[in-house]
Amino acid sequence: MDKNYKITRHVCPRNCYSSCAMLGYTRNRKLVKVTGDKKHGYTNGKLCPKGYNYLSHVYHPDRLKYPMIQNKRGSGEWNRISWDEAIDIICDKIIELYDRFGTNLSLALNKYSGNFGILHNSVEGFFNSLGQTSRAVGSPCWSSGLDASVYDFGNYKNSEPEQLCYADTIILWGSNPVWTSIHSVPYLYEAKRRGATIITIDPVYTATAKKSDMYVQIKPGTDGAMALALAKMIVEKNGLDENFIRKYTTGFEVFLNYLKSLEMDILLRECGLEKGIMEKIADTMIQGKNTLVWIGFGFQRNINGGQNIRSINALMAMTGNIGKKGSGILYAQKAGMNFTNSITKYFHPGFNEENSVRSIHMNDFAKGLKEANDPPIKMLWVSCRNLLTQNPDQKLLEKLLLNLELIVTVDQFLTPTAKLSDIVLPAKTNFEEWDIVPSYWHHWIGINEPAIEPFYESKSDLEIIRLLAKKLNEWRPGFSTFPHEKSIEDFIEEEFTDDIYQGLGITNWRDLLDGPKRVNLPEIAWEDKAFETPSGKFEFYSERALKNGKAPIANYTFSSLGKDGGQFLLLTNHGQFNLNSQFHNLDLLQKEKKEPIVYIHPSSASRNKLANDSWVSVFNDNGEIKLKCVWSHEVHPSMILVQADHNLINRLISFTPTDMGEVSSGYEGMAFNSTYVSIEEIGNI
Repeated sequence: MDKNYKITRHVCPRNCYSSCAMLGYTRNRKLVKVTGDKKHGYTNGKLCPKGYNYLSHVYHPDRLKYPMIQNKRGSGEWNRISWDEAIDIICDKIIELYDRFGTNLSLALNKYSGNFGILHNSVEGFFNSLGQTSRAVGSPCWSSGLDASVYDFGNYKNSEPEQLCYADTIILWGSNPVWTSIHSVPYLYEAKRRGATIITIDPVYTATAKKSDMYVQIKPGTDGAMALALAKMIVEKNGLDENFIRKYTTGFEVFLNYLKSLEMDILLRECGLEKGIMEKIADTMIQGKNTLVWIGFGFQRNINGGQNIRSINALMAMTGNIGKKGSGILYAQKAGMNFTNSITKYFHPGFNEENSVRSIHMNDFAKGLKEANDPPIKMLWVSCRNLLTQNPDQKLLEKLLLNLELIVTVDQFLTPTAKLSDIVLPAKTNFEEWDIVPSYWHHWIGINEPAIEPFYESKSDLEIIRLLAKKLNEWRPGFSTFPHEKSIEDFIEEEFTDDIYQGLGITNWRDLLDGPKRVNLPEIAWEDKAFETPSGKFEFYSERALKNGKAPIANYTFSSLGKDGGQFLLLTNHGQFNLNSQFHNLDLLQKEKKEPIVYIHPSSASRNKLANDSWVSVFNDNGEIKLKCVWSHEVHPSMILVQADHNLINRLISFTPTDMGEVSSGYEGMAFNSTYVSIEEIGNI
């Protein structure tokens, strides 16, 4: 059957654990089928529901076809324009702003993780080529946990997910792989077959919790308190690995003294758990020998998220569960992304990585826009991002965006951000462009090759950037140093080095057309015990953290918010069929489209006089949303859960920084999960 098709290789470039390798089947120049690529050692020929539904994404009737200009921002009155017209308008504005202010600082970029392909970093490369510009810096995603890893280990590294197979005890701490990392689930089943105990710790009784041997319903945001309570229990039960502590760590005595100063009853009361569950988990860890913890991204999006993870890191180090088979911490890694990133390094003469960017806090972008001056921000470029559904302080952000002189958004659909733009440029999908896609989870990379011609007039980020650089230099020679004359293949070539080729076991990047390759990284993180801290050891006590104004050891700040009895922590989850604001418009979702629902524990609902299936208002000082109230024993009584729909939820969220993030991303992370709300019944609507 395959002889009737042209078969091409692809990688899903979304911000997801799997970075799935895919095969595209094309007939008569149309993509007609998408399957998994069996040559990928992690995804093994399987896709998630989003992957199998990519045809709906590529050929969706709402997909943008042409460059569009809006008569008046936010009016919804769009007119088609040519690419030449769009590029002329944009370049004319860039040059006009430069002449007005004598700098390109009034030009700002807001880009994040909508596409993890290496060539999409051409956008940063273009901005670097202009001299000094303004840019959203930071991460709403993972930076608190990355900083915690830096302070303790010196870097962030991940074992192969396959190490789950060899663990005696697996703790899924705030992770829900059945919904968000389906390719790891077979490893969990293999571990169970081998006799492993799987423990899920989560404030929600998730699909993963239902398949676990033990479920712990923790109060949201108190994971650090639980980790410290468990550490105290390990000490009481003589479960320390004295040899590992002595040889490979430093500062344990300081941490131990801190542990001794904590009252077990207070820690347990904080996280809403009984001592018996701590004893059971401690016994399981001690008897099972090899423990592996998978730390989800959710609970580090908390005001003490970094310290929560440092507490878990300390727990694993004191029990010797670092650097050995079936042990360790799964969180994230960047080693698999270690390309040259040459595409970003075409700096304007006199500028470099240190002085080319006026940074604006990505998570506090509204405030950054408001306070930027000398010169103020006048033009915004948005790519791989939908900031109007992902950023906090949405009312202020929308107001400030309306004051800008030009907003350009590159996207595949008319998102809320695109709708507030002046010019929208249609972007290619990963079935229409070349790219290289690594992973922050597993150790494999693959290539995207075009399967079909561009959808109508869509272009890749790199193609758009080349057009801009070419036009700017025609009008103002030397304005941009981005090499627009280079081919796409040239840019790919520059991302590889001999060492990278050697590590992949190939001689040229085109060898990836034969199938994905495993990056030559250790299967077990830190197996050599060569930690990258100043001391060369795992640091229970971090001088670097202290110098950065952080507590030198893992500690816990007891909560003081939301204790008036009338407020709830607002949490949302990642769905099976969408990824933040992506994939919401797929046919699969339309078939399953339901009313927006808020889940609340029956005891909390009764106390607040909320009837099951009633309509309620969820509100705080930032705004109000209306949802259908559904009683559920699966959520913790201190919280409410809204299914992932960020178009609604972020209206209620204001900027609240996490405790870490500056080292890995330039700014603190965003404590999305430290938002408190009230809830009232409003009857039928």
